[in-house]
Amino acid sequence: MRYAAYLMLTVLALVNTGPPEAAIPYFAIVRDVRIAQADRQNFFTIDTALWNHSRPDLGDLRLYDGNSPVQYFLAEQNAGVSSEEAEAKIVNLGTVAGHTEFDLDANGLAEYDRIRLHLDAKDFVATASIAGGSELGQASTELPPVTLYDFSSEKLGSNLTLKLPSSSFRYLHVKLSHGVRPQQVTGATISNLREWQASWTNAGQCSSLRQQPRMTVFACAVPSNVPLNRIQFQIDPGQVNFHRSVSVEDAKTSTQLASSDLSRVRMNRGGTLVTAEDLSINSTAGSGQLTVTVQNGDNPPLAILAVQPLALERRVYFDAPGKSLLRLYYGDEKLPAPVYDYARFFRKDAAAAEATLGAETVNAAYTGRSDERPWSDRHKGILWAAMLLAVLALGVLAIRGLGSAATQ
Repeated sequence: MRYAAYLMLTVLALVNTGPPEAAIPYFAIVRDVRIAQADRQNFFTIDTALWNHSRPDLGDLRLYDGNSPVQYFLAEQNAGVSSEEAEAKIVNLGTVAGHTEFDLDANGLAEYDRIRLHLDAKDFVATASIAGGSELGQASTELPPVTLYDFSSEKLGSNLTLKLPSSSFRYLHVKLSHGVRPQQVTGATISNLREWQASWTNAGQCSSLRQQPRMTVFACAVPSNVPLNRIQFQIDPGQVNFHRSVSVEDAKTSTQLASSDLSRVRMNRGGTLVTAEDLSINSTAGSGQLTVTVQNGDNPPLAILAVQPLALERRVYFDAPGKSLLRLYYGDEKLPAPVYDYARFFRKDAAAAEATLGAETVNAAYTGRSDERPWSDRHKGILWAAMLLAVLALGVLAIRGLGSAATQ
């Protein structure tokens, strides 16, 4: 029985070979990485050549110092938001000289820079005057006024958030101009919001517009390996007060990949100027030939100057103390993505220096993997023979066991 068990374990060991290991001869392409400043964290940006000749997930990238691997972290340069949020208690809500006024108890956060009002009101424009203080009823520090609006009838969106300088007042006094009644103020939330902007790179190009009845159509080409994240519209600054639906489809299958709205608001209501715009469509899928359609309906076409597909910028961060040159290898389809401690404990250095990528060259040491199929696929005859021997051995041992039992 022990012999049969050993035989089965041997078969399983032959079948369950480990994942492919990284080795310089298995990479088809190599590039120099020239270190900008060796005494600090460095990074380089993923360019079009890397997208075109590496795996779509960039999992086959490897950095080497000679023959020694160098750990790295692959980071998307997307927009970031860090936020704390708490409810603010509304007190002293009422009308003073025809204006809605109330106090907010901001005890929930030590510091904040946003107030989001919950208003049961539509189709209005109001100016919010704000003052802060440490005692209730003694808010004497004036803060910049903020315009609130709701353009539901025009389908141009709304803004119910008061953006403030970073503040720590315990109490805030808010006074609204005409347009919002006290009973329409149903709640308030304060938050401390920290934002940073995303970095983008071009991800293809779009052709000139093609005008059709009630719609404007663009044909866009995005390389197959480049991840599309956004489509940015450039519209004549002189064209204002519009709101249009936009869809993005695969040109071959007509499958919808994304949809959203374009808008620009510049309106003067009762002496108050309201400005806002959103001229981009976010997309997490799509490549190849795309069709972008702007629905004009009964409105004249927008004066669209350009349409640009964009991808989030990706950066490779690494440390190379005392080094002036590393090499980047890629082009091994079977290699799994690395799992580095450097990535687990990565902290971005605000003073990181940008390294320079050299031109792509063929890896002179490239041999490729001799046979990338699993061992079980390459030696099916041996595998079946070993399994048959194991079954026979188990059968013999079983018969012997039965004979021994009968004798007893």
